[in-house]
Amino acid sequence: MKKRILIVDDHKIVREGLRSLIEDDGSYEVVGEAANGREALKLVRQLLPDLVIMDVAMNEMNGIDATRQLTRVAPDVRVLALSMHSDSRYVKQMLEAGAMGYLVKENAFEEIAAALRSVLAGRLYVSPQASGAILQDIVHGQGMEGDAVSPLTTREKETLQLIAEGHSTAEIAERLFVSVKTVETHRKKVMDKLELRSVAELTKYAIREGITSVDK
Repeated sequence: MKKRILIVDDHKIVREGLRSLIEDDGSYEVVGEAANGREALKLVRQLLPDLVIMDVAMNEMNGIDATRQLTRVAPDVRVLALSMHSDSRYVKQMLEAGAMGYLVKENAFEEIAAALRSVLAGRLYVSPQASGAILQDIVHGQGMEGDAVSPLTTREKETLQLIAEGHSTAEIAERLFVSVKTVETHRKKVMDKLELRSVAELTKYAIREGITSVDK
């Protein structure tokens, strides 16, 4: 039986390229595509894939938060992270969120077959380009413990990402299915917890922590 794959990336050309490459191998079936983490979570519940290829930096909901939620609601679904970043910060955050693999986009077409086999077999896979960054951290004494635990809740992170991406309070409320007042409460809590006082400061924080990206 073919393994079922869901591709999540906000660039259609990337999804199409990966779909073509994956389906050329008779072992897999691409059962769906999503453009952001929020769509991915809905499709995982509907399609029950064996593995999700998850882009890290996406609008609406990034791959780190989506992976964290996905591994809670569907623990049997494997996640293979896909990113243009080989920076150890992103690798550690995705692995800590529950991903079993990390694939750098620059080498994705050469490595995808090996990455899929490893992750579906329950083995960790990290692109050599990204694993090198982790080894450098270890050499310099940073280890794999990652950053300090974020003070923000999942909903506060979602709110922060949407603020940083330029959405209005009303637009955020519509996307998160909450009231404007609730969004305002989340925003105040985020600012208080982070001790930040402007949208510019929130945006800089969101980019630095990998919650959103300037590379969109």
